[in-house]
Amino acid sequence: MRADLPDPANAPELFEGILIRRVMAFCIDMLIVFGLLVAASIATAIAGVFSFGLLWLLFPFVVPAVVVLYYAATLGSTHRATLGMQSMDIVLTPTRGAPLDGWKAFLHTFVFWITFWYLWPISLLVALFTPRRELLHDLIVGTLMVRKSPMARHWAEYARDGTAGGTRS
Repeated sequence: MRADLPDPANAPELFEGILIRRVMAFCIDMLIVFGLLVAASIATAIAGVFSFGLLWLLFPFVVPAVVVLYYAATLGSTHRATLGMQSMDIVLTPTRGAPLDGWKAFLHTFVFWITFWYLWPISLLVALFTPRRELLHDLIVGTLMVRKSPMARHWAEYARDGTAGGTRS
C-alpha cells in the first residue's frame, strides 16, 4: 500500500459504507443517464426527420456516446464524481500519482463498463477482499473511491506533516 493513500486501518471513516454508497450512486446515475438517453433519442429522431432519415443512422451511437460523455465529463471535472457519487458523498481519487484528468476519467468509464458487462460478479468479489474496497476496474485503471467529506481532513493532515492517519512511512 502507498503511504500517501488512505489506509482503512488508520482512516476507516473514508471507507465506511463505500460499497453500498457506490451501488446507490450507480442507481442514481442510471436514472440520470436514462433521462439523457431519452432526450438524445428524441433529438436524434427529430434530426432524422429533418435530414430525410440520414441522421437516424446515429441511433446505434446514442447510448455509448451519452454514457461515455456523462461519465467522462463528470468524473473528469473538478468534483471528480458523477452526480450520483456527489449525492452519496464519494469521490474518485487516482492511486498512481497521475492526475485524474479527462482521459483517465474516460479510461475509468471504459474499463468500468467492460468489467461491468462481462465480469461484474468477479469485480464485486474483488471489492469484498481488497482492504480499500476497490472494484476490478479501480485496480486496472489505478483509482480509488473514498468518502469525500473526511477525505479533505486526510489530505490536509498528509500535506502538513507527511503522515497518513497518524503513521509515518
